[in-house]
Amino acid sequence: MPDSGKIGPHGLGVPARACRSGRKGLAVWAALAVALTALAGCGQTPGDVLPGYVEGEFVYVASKFAGRLDAMGVSKGGRVEAGAPLFTLEHEFERQALDLARADLAQAEDTLRDKEKGLRPEEIDQIEASLQRSRAELALAKLERERRETLFSSATISQEELDNARTEHARSQAVVREYEAKLATGKLSDRVDRVLAARAAVDAARLGVDQAKWNLDQKIQTAPVSGLVFDTLHYVGEWVGASSPVVSLLPPENIKVRFFVPEAELARIRPGDRVLVGRDGLPEPAEAVVDYVSTQAEYAPPVIFSQGFREKLVFLVEARFSPDVARDMHPGQPVDVRLDRPIPGGKWS
Repeated sequence: MPDSGKIGPHGLGVPARACRSGRKGLAVWAALAVALTALAGCGQTPGDVLPGYVEGEFVYVASKFAGRLDAMGVSKGGRVEAGAPLFTLEHEFERQALDLARADLAQAEDTLRDKEKGLRPEEIDQIEASLQRSRAELALAKLERERRETLFSSATISQEELDNARTEHARSQAVVREYEAKLATGKLSDRVDRVLAARAAVDAARLGVDQAKWNLDQKIQTAPVSGLVFDTLHYVGEWVGASSPVVSLLPPENIKVRFFVPEAELARIRPGDRVLVGRDGLPEPAEAVVDYVSTQAEYAPPVIFSQGFREKLVFLVEARFSPDVARDMHPGQPVDVRLDRPIPGGKWS
């Protein structure tokens, strides 16, 4: 009769001949069962604990323009505040372009002021002096005309002399009116269309200054956010291509934990829920808040949803730390995540 298997210690199937081999054979199988049980338990976490890791969303700082890297204001592993200098590319061309744009703006503003204020005071004084002289000549021409009219009435002079006196008086009147008009015009600004054109030129020059300043600022980059200098990607003296990142920053608010929830637990977690994150070497867990739950399953065929496969389905979940907690987290660090519910005995493990 063939040997039949018997259930030995720890649920292992033991051949009958081993049972008849005495106490020594039983001890060997018992030791083997304990070893297998220990190996089976290695690497497993408690049932409430979910595996995860720390993830970082980096901010890559680059310049729109290419250039030689002249200065690096930060070092890898340091921390910066928003607005602090990061790096500088060579920018002599952009600096000179800004100076030229500012000079063009000054010239356009001077032209506009000149057209808005009319003639200079010295030119106005000259017109007023000419006007006074023409008025004096008009008064003299009027007296001469009146005298010639009296003489003509007494038949002392001819008609021609009277006509000449009257013509000179009319000419003097015209000269006075001319200088009065020049004086009025000189006190006015230039024609409206010329003034508008000058104002448009000033606006265009201001835009040129703004553009030149923006181009210069692209060569002198500051930190857009506060955080950790995670890496520096170029060395001083190296040529940096346009839009090539030079520094990568990691703000505390961009650090999160990613973990995977079994399909059976998915209904119990929603955005806004708290989770507890355990790290090696620290007895107390950190707290994070769930802000994303994936709608797609992972690590199982997507079209076979038998009961057995459903037990293997997991869903990605992301949760974020408060900034003070995130400062002590490191991207890539493995962690254990527990949903925020009562823990037996009040302990993490």
